Order: sequence, then C-alpha cells, then structure tokens
Amino acid sequence: MTTLLNNYFRLFDASRADERAMQDLLSLFTPDAEIVLNGTSRKGFEGFMKAFYEYNSDVKHMWEKWELQPDGSYQTNWAVCGQSADGKVYAKTGIDIARLNDAGQIIYLENVQDDKDAFSKYNQ
Repeated sequence: MTTLLNNYFRLFDASRADERAMQDLLSLFTPDAEIVLNGTSRKGFEGFMKAFYEYNSDVKHMWEKWELQPDGSYQTNWAVCGQSADGKVYAKTGIDIARLNDAGQIIYLENVQDDKDAFSKYNQ
C-alpha cells in the first residue's frame, strides 16, 4: 500500500506535463474519493487537480515514509516547493492522511498544511 501512496506523490509532480501520468494518478483514486483540504471536503480528485494546475505551473514534493495509523489510515509528513501560475515561488509543509479501499484505491485524502490559509483559493 505504501508503494501506491509513494506513486501518488511521484505522479502528482509528473502530471503537470504528462497526460499519461495524470491518468495514472487519477486511477489511484476512486471517482468519488473524499478530498479534504484544510478542513474543507469535496468529492473527486480530478476537479482538484484541474484547479491546482490553473494556479500552479510547477511543483515538486518530498515526503517521509507513510506510516500505518491505528485507525487503518496512512500518514506522512511532506514538503513541497513550486511556482504559481503568476511566477511566484513558494515552499510549504504539512501532512497527508490517506485511506484505501480493499482494491487498493485511495478513497480519502486529507491534506493538512502548516499554513492554514494555503488552499483558501480552492475553497471558493
């Protein structure tokens, strides 16, 4: 399961410029996966990815080992650097919490940024 979760970050970074990587990334998720960004929940990962690349021109993740939690979810600490669509560079840190179904697809992904306002533009 942790290989799948590692592939999530690798494919996320590659998906900006590679349509196959985008399709492989989306296949890691159920179509109705719950995505939680700083406490705001939405269904489906594809819509988030489209919005993400409207606001960002490039991104690179680094992450620690995914750890199985007592509730069956997985958690990792991560850092990301990127460039927004307007050319500004940024760096952020936080944790991701993921839950998988029996088929090995992500059914829940929560992104908890250290900066609590980081995803405010995606919540509009």
